Parts: sequence; structure tokens; C-alpha cells
Amino acid sequence: MEMNNHTYLIAVDLDGTLLYDWRTLDPSTRKYLRFLKEEGNRIVIATGRPYRSSLRYYRALGLDTPLINYNGGLITWKNNPSFEEINRPLKRESVLEIFEHNKPYIYNAFCEVKDDVYLLRETSNVRDLLHLEYGARLHVGDFKQTLPTGANGFIILANKDAGERIESFVAERFPGEIATRNWGDDHRFIIELYNPQTNKGKALKHVAELLGYQPERILAFGDGHNDIEMLQYAGVGVAMGNAREELKAVADHVSPHTNQERAIKRFLVDFFKKVESH
Repeated sequence: MEMNNHTYLIAVDLDGTLLYDWRTLDPSTRKYLRFLKEEGNRIVIATGRPYRSSLRYYRALGLDTPLINYNGGLITWKNNPSFEEINRPLKRESVLEIFEHNKPYIYNAFCEVKDDVYLLRETSNVRDLLHLEYGARLHVGDFKQTLPTGANGFIILANKDAGERIESFVAERFPGEIATRNWGDDHRFIIELYNPQTNKGKALKHVAELLGYQPERILAFGDGHNDIEMLQYAGVGVAMGNAREELKAVADHVSPHTNQERAIKRFLVDFFKKVESH
């Protein structure tokens, strides 16, 4: 494929990076990214979110690129019928074993199969994590009865001080098959299970090669542990001012601004030295 030697591929995480909060895309950032797209650059969303809750931002930016969801576990390209979807879920039997062996330490849990959400029990503090307003189908009950197949993602809300116990079980029982990510900070009791063979860095590499970009022509923006490989792969990796310390440690640049201070737009305006026309 012909290389894109005069434009850039811009990869953006959503929560804590592009978005002001769980829902809000800053209008001026949206306008500037669309301006850069009109200038010939390509923009790709790379998020831990499911497809359904990413689509509104994909459309708001007017994108025509592949969409990276579940931290690289699912890559789709609806604008390209010839693209073969990449989907790497966790095995159903493995998810069930982890859940069954750790039941006493789990307050709640849910997993997803594309747009179907499987929730252990209805509790108020889990609603914001489910993104149900985007057309998801909710199934509530014991996973042995409700979960029909492997899951794209599995989130455990652990009882207080039980997170490390669950992480240790997964590491000992499923080395190389399932990895854990502790969300930290206010979410220190939330444990995410994921396929260690997938990450945003590998997904971005796949997308970049499809679109004809070398790493030196890629800018990537993130704030969390799940953005590490993506920033390492990109020629220019930028951590938000609100990013986790482990991400700042591998970033080429650490913005002095947070996601709520339009960090992405500020960096891009300085990088491209261009201002959009009004």
C-alpha cells in the first residue's frame, strides 16, 4: 500500500482523553479534528468502550476509518465491506470458572458480547458502566444461564480489599490466556479481564498498516494504563495531564493540560501550526 508521507494518523482514546466527561465532546476540539481530517489527516478512535457507545463520537467527527473497541479486542470498519472484522473474545468456560471460584469476593459483575450486556444483578452503582442508552440488550442473572458464548469484556466489581485476590487467581489459573487490569484511583475495586493478545498498540498497528501509515506519522493520545502500548507504538505518544503515572512514564509528551482543558486540541494546534477557518 502507498505510504501516507505527508499526512498523519491521529489515534484518540475517549474517556479521560477526548471526552470532557463520560458523554461530552468539546465543540472546539470536534471542530479542529474535523478540520485536520479535511486537510487530509486520518483519525481513529481507540477505546475500551463497546462499539455502540463509540459510534456517536465516530459520527460527530465525520470519520471513515476503522473503529477500535474493547482495547483492540474488536476492530470494525463499517465503511469498508471488504474488511474482515477482528473479534477476539474471552472464552466462556474461562470466564465462568473465574466467576464461580471468586463468588464470595464479587459484589457485582458484567460482561458483553458485542451489543448484548450480561449483568449479574441490578445495582445502582453499575449503571454508568453499562452504556445501555445506546441500544444494548440487557440480560440479568447468573452467567451460567444467561451467557451464551465468549465475552468481549468482563468487568468485576470486587468487594473491598478483594481485588488482589481475584487478580492472583486469574494470574495463576490462566497465565497467557487472560490478563487483569485494575482501574485504580476511585475504581480500585474494579477488575477488568481481557485477552492479553490484544491491546490498543497491536490494534493501531493493524489499522495503520491498512491505511498506509508508518509509526513516525502517527500521533496517539491517552490517559490510562490501557493506552500504554498505543503510545509506545505511535511516533508521537501524548499523555493527558490527568493520565496515570505509568502512562506518563512511556509518553513522548505529557500535556500540561487535562482532558477538561482541551489538551488534545491545544497539542494539535501547536503541532500542526494551523488554525481552522471560520
